[in-house]
Amino acid sequence: MPEVFLIGPGGEQLGVVATYEAQNQARAAGLDLVEISPTARPPVCRIMDYGKFQYDKSKKEKQNRRSASATRVKEIQLHPSVGDHDYAVKMRHMTEFLEDGHRVKVSLYFRGRENAHKELGFALMNRVLADIHEIGVVEQAPKLLGKNILMVVMPNPKTKQAVRAAAPSAETEKAG
Repeated sequence: MPEVFLIGPGGEQLGVVATYEAQNQARAAGLDLVEISPTARPPVCRIMDYGKFQYDKSKKEKQNRRSASATRVKEIQLHPSVGDHDYAVKMRHMTEFLEDGHRVKVSLYFRGRENAHKELGFALMNRVLADIHEIGVVEQAPKLLGKNILMVVMPNPKTKQAVRAAAPSAETEKAG
């Protein structure tokens, strides 16, 4: 590697120079010569403070981890013989979870003689899907696992965009 394309400490392009000359310039500036793109012809090197670069990179990663919201999985438990009021309460909670951006695991448990009527469980799951079709989409379809039927629903991305678009207009109405 007799020559490298050199980028200066301020980001200015210094052109193609001999490798020893690039090393001398980095030493003179009290910085490091870092190879940015080894596959390019000639390879691209930059004069920079590598320790500071690594420090800034780790700070950005920590900030990104801190600001990333962890999506949580909430669970709603049902039985095939759920009453209308109980069902309405469960649907209200599920709607709140989806609007907050959480995934929702819907579990339907069969007890005793209910095991003989699995079709009632699938009918209830289809009713749930019909009720939340505007705000949620199926991530994992209803699946029978032993005495349970499980389904995972996630927030509808289209609904989130619509809510964000409508939110500023609601605030301006309050202000006016």
